[in-house]
Amino acid sequence: MSTPTLRTTAPAPPPASPPAPPRPVRPRGERGPLARLASHAVLATASVVAFFPVAWLVFLSLGPDKDDYLHPGGIWRKMTLDNYAFVLQHTAFFDWLKSSLIVSLGTTLIGVLVSASTGYAVSRMRFPGYRRFMWALLVTQMFPVAVLMVPMYQILSRLGLIDNYLGLILVYCSTAVPYCAWLMKGYFDTIPFEIDEAGRVDGLSPIGTFVRLILPLAKPGLAVAAFYSFITAFGEVAFATTFLLDDRKYTLAVGLQSFVSEHDAQRHLMAATAVLIAIPVSAFFYLVQRNLVTGLTAGGTKG
Repeated sequence: MSTPTLRTTAPAPPPASPPAPPRPVRPRGERGPLARLASHAVLATASVVAFFPVAWLVFLSLGPDKDDYLHPGGIWRKMTLDNYAFVLQHTAFFDWLKSSLIVSLGTTLIGVLVSASTGYAVSRMRFPGYRRFMWALLVTQMFPVAVLMVPMYQILSRLGLIDNYLGLILVYCSTAVPYCAWLMKGYFDTIPFEIDEAGRVDGLSPIGTFVRLILPLAKPGLAVAAFYSFITAFGEVAFATTFLLDDRKYTLAVGLQSFVSEHDAQRHLMAATAVLIAIPVSAFFYLVQRNLVTGLTAGGTKG
């Protein structure tokens, strides 16, 4: 007789648990919450550090006494605009402003014209020594002001340009043009050369191509060059103090020194004048700020 075999059935496997939802994948380049918080904290701190000197200067300009900077807490109880009224009514502020605008705008006009044409020539033309020429422009920036002061004074004296706006403009252009030429050369490198060739096909001369086709495309670079040339001339002190002899031709930066003498320092008036000086620069920045960031970054890569 055969022995019956018992069949044992294996226990059923437990039901499978539902799959876990996939973890969200952070898009590439997106920062986490902690990283965003840290970056915002750093930017806020940097903004406070940058804004504090300006706010402190405005605050000190509202104090009526020249020694208020020693006890700034007392300014809150006696704030006044008398310092601004005194500067505008009893000083040569508007003469200083006129001189500063003549020199700064003249430097901007000549500096941008020369640097743009120089940068375009080096970017598009391969004349003998063009590389050495650009390096020579950089070398001119390596000499300190104290070394350049005497030879520049002798040159301007022989040309009859001492105590002359044109002489000061040319001196400032010698400082602004080398940097702006490198800046414009880098920006012109980003403009396709095919645009020049299209202008030549249409019968434009090289100057016509430069003026009618290239310059309109280079507005951001021109804005940066104009802003740099303007602030270079507007806030410079050493050359203006040496080459301008008539106090009616003083620029704002030189006129600001008249509030400090060997035995006295009217810091409340100096602070008010400094705030007024910042207004033209802020207005000029507002005019060019639309193209400023684009111009600063566009020359970094060649497209």
